[in-house]
Amino acid sequence: MKNVKRVLFSIVLICVVFAGFVFAAEKEAKTAGLPEPNNLLLKPKPLVQLAILLDTSNSMDGLINQARTQLWSIVNEFIFAKRNGITPEVQVALFEYGNDRLPSEKGHIRLVLPFTTDLDKVSEELFALKTNGGSEYCGWVIKDAIEKLNWSRNSNDLKVIFIAGNEPFTQGNIAYQASCKSAIEKGIIVNTIHCGSESEGINGKWKDGASLADGRYLNIDQNSKIVYIETPQDKEIAALNLKLNETYIPYGVEGEKLQERQTAQDHLAYSASKTGAVQRIVAKASSNYRNDGWDLVDAVKNKNVNISDVKSENLPTNMKKMTQSQRKTFVDEKSKERDKINNQIQQLNQQREKYVAEQLKKQTSDPNTLGSAVIQAIREQASKKNFNFVQQDKQTQIPKEAVR
Repeated sequence: MKNVKRVLFSIVLICVVFAGFVFAAEKEAKTAGLPEPNNLLLKPKPLVQLAILLDTSNSMDGLINQARTQLWSIVNEFIFAKRNGITPEVQVALFEYGNDRLPSEKGHIRLVLPFTTDLDKVSEELFALKTNGGSEYCGWVIKDAIEKLNWSRNSNDLKVIFIAGNEPFTQGNIAYQASCKSAIEKGIIVNTIHCGSESEGINGKWKDGASLADGRYLNIDQNSKIVYIETPQDKEIAALNLKLNETYIPYGVEGEKLQERQTAQDHLAYSASKTGAVQRIVAKASSNYRNDGWDLVDAVKNKNVNISDVKSENLPTNMKKMTQSQRKTFVDEKSKERDKINNQIQQLNQQREKYVAEQLKKQTSDPNTLGSAVIQAIREQASKKNFNFVQQDKQTQIPKEAVR
């Protein structure tokens, strides 16, 4: 009987200690602005990590332009992606390689951005890229991407490298075979995108590189123009974007500066491609577009900031004289307004995609671009990680070719 009591006492003690640990962890997480651990344990958020490796040598201006304009359509693939009913977090990293402006001792390679959810920053860096002739070391840049990025250790997360270029995959003193094998050993898929003919890419070992890392070999025309199909919804989506921007409340030292960056990226998207501009707006209306670091609505919604803890000097002018209660009401109203606008944009986008899909059926050829190549691979590889792509309107199945 005494032994039974000891066992029961031990079980109770363990439960009490564990409960105390969870409570302390929750408190610490709230203080640090992190998701609460008990929520993470119950419903872990799936993660999608996309590392984009772009050749920025002289002949690659078209490739970079495609990346700038089609970033948003790639991210939008995951708007309706779910695993176990949960929408994944999408992180994007960016490398450039093959540029003579970069140090030769570092392989003419630069980590432009580590994994981030700050899509405006990704857009800003893409528009800042400049081409310049150089040696293109694919094996080296893949190795750098494996070693320098903070890849998830969860085997269920989708971890993908997309490397695009036009010179032989064999250049440089770091063998692509070793890099690609190292990637897949860590659960990182390598997809290769050759800018040129299919046969040239095969002869240049681009296909072999993809095969070694369970990826897909794709070839594109980097100078292909992105098709813009004007739809009846475009003007209304653009008008809603202006209203959407008005729901942002900048806070902190760099709040207003980063809000200006948001507007600047809107203008750059429009100047580069009307299709890309619409896709950017759709991305902004999704859960993949978050600005916790400078926008109070996102920060409060995602429990990274308590409105009562924000000092008056870090608030916009119109909020400084408000009481704490008024500030809370103001942020709540902006949040509700944003949710309403986001839903309107997504509904319009579903109508838009139906229209685009019908128009694409009438075309004799499908433009072979970076975005279409990435989307072609990403759905297939995500499905193997048990992601499902379901439209809100389940009776309407939008083909992937409609996402432009």
